[in-house]
Amino acid sequence: MTIAVSNSPSPRWNVIFFTVVLHLAALLAFLPSNFNWAAVGVAVFLHWITISLGISLGFHRLASHRSFQTPKFLEYFLILCGTLAGQGGVFGWVGYHRAHHLHTDKNGDPHNSNQGFWWSHINWLMHDVPIKSQLPSLTKDIANDRFYQFCHKYYILLQVALAVLLYLLGGLPFLVWGIFVRLFVGFHCTLFVNSACHTFGYQTYDTGDRSKNCWWVALLTYGEGWHNNHHAFQYSARHGLQWWEIDLTWMAIQVLEAFKLVTKVRVPQKP
Repeated sequence: MTIAVSNSPSPRWNVIFFTVVLHLAALLAFLPSNFNWAAVGVAVFLHWITISLGISLGFHRLASHRSFQTPKFLEYFLILCGTLAGQGGVFGWVGYHRAHHLHTDKNGDPHNSNQGFWWSHINWLMHDVPIKSQLPSLTKDIANDRFYQFCHKYYILLQVALAVLLYLLGGLPFLVWGIFVRLFVGFHCTLFVNSACHTFGYQTYDTGDRSKNCWWVALLTYGEGWHNNHHAFQYSARHGLQWWEIDLTWMAIQVLEAFKLVTKVRVPQKP
């Protein structure tokens, strides 16, 4: 697949506006009136639900790579959790990630790390990268699923519904910490996989790209920071391949497998 590269992709003003508003809203957490430990607890719990179960397990290892199989009810729950992470619609998330693997650190990679840390971390999201037109062809296997379509179409409204629920449960502190702070932290944790994991760390495998295993990103993302391992074995449900490479998402998969909620788990034969 040949991708035409534009020297100056058009800004996505709606994404820029959302990003600025989110970062400013997260600052409300510094107001003493918006702090209590219950609100922090809600943020931590929702971070686990949306980033670990949603992004790492659902959007990434299941939807993007089909590293295991699971009953539809659990698959849809995981996709809903990922949708509530506020990182865009599921078709875009999966499509951009698959494009990243097709063109890693080359023209066509939406967050090509050779264009700098800032670009690979967040700036690519704020522009209409050329690969965007190819997303439908990269997500054909999930495009006709009605639940995926629902989550993709209404991911903003679902976030608003969660915000209303949190406000009713705990007022402004729950809203600030459970939505703004949680989205801010989860957003950057995931983006560090694109930026830091192509800049810092070590390479166990010669994958022909700049992907690296970065321990601190792995801790922030429940195992996604073992990025060089992932590029070496894209199909693998397990990313931390050495005993010291802590992969909390892999541990969750093992628990689900023990309860027969996941099957056909794919891992490297010789880690």
